Amino acid sequence: MATLSASHVIVDWGTSSFRLWALDRDGLVLAERRSGDGLAASGTRGFEAVLESHLNALGVPDGVPVMMCGMVGSRAGWIEASYLDTPVRLDELAARSTIASARRRTVRILPGIAQRSAEHPDVIRGEETQLLGLSLGGHDGLACLPGTHSKWVRLRGGVIESFATFMTGELFQLLRTASVIKPAVEGVDAVDAGSAGFASGVADALAAPARATNLLFELRARWLLADNPAEETLARLSGLLIGVELAGAASRYGALDGAVLIAAGPAAALYARALEMAGAAGVTIQDAEASVRDGLHAAATAAFLTTEGALR
Repeated sequence: MATLSASHVIVDWGTSSFRLWALDRDGLVLAERRSGDGLAASGTRGFEAVLESHLNALGVPDGVPVMMCGMVGSRAGWIEASYLDTPVRLDELAARSTIASARRRTVRILPGIAQRSAEHPDVIRGEETQLLGLSLGGHDGLACLPGTHSKWVRLRGGVIESFATFMTGELFQLLRTASVIKPAVEGVDAVDAGSAGFASGVADALAAPARATNLLFELRARWLLADNPAEETLARLSGLLIGVELAGAASRYGALDGAVLIAAGPAAALYARALEMAGAAGVTIQDAEASVRDGLHAAATAAFLTTEGALR
């Protein structure tokens, strides 16, 4: 196999997924790898062995450095990259990254971020890299990062001032697969952001977030008493949970105007529609994968390259 002339490699390594990109000095993607090599599988095989198997498949030679983010830096990962306490300057992440023990190259893992507040304790691990990419563009204000655990973050001058996590994605999965709502949504996987069911869920949650658990049980009652279609029920479930999240974010941060939505695919469409219904003005969307690549490339450049562009 031909040798790949990469300047550095970046990896987003999560609980259940692995994404790797080999880049040149300007951040151009030369090659990539994706797999289900999450923490559980990688811990059994060995993190270095998993990483090197992907690098070998691409022909990346020894000595090319790697910058990583995500749960690979958790206590269950390769090595714990300790949390930094808010407020945190995003341009300091690379300098405060943790070196993992590796025989064939330098491997660094970006730290997570902790909010050690008695009133609002919280943690981020992985999303800080997307925020680094966003901060490079000079964004001040709110950022919303939908996901299993959605994050709302206040940025100012390249600093994470505070953040709040909402378990929206996890609750959606648990409720649709392991609750009394399950039989009412069986056979349906996708939610249409333009559906009436989604819109009604968002609207009702925004109007009465304190009734959230009551509104959720009504999904079962509608199915039992009126044979409500599964497509509409699932869409309404999604709308209710996202609506409750937006109501919570607004109660914490005030108006959601000017927020940057870091998302892609169905999540981007759902959150964009919900934010529009919530009256948030000036919302923009940035692709989630592009954001993590930009952030990891910036961190790798800071950690591995001198101003002259030569590897340290």
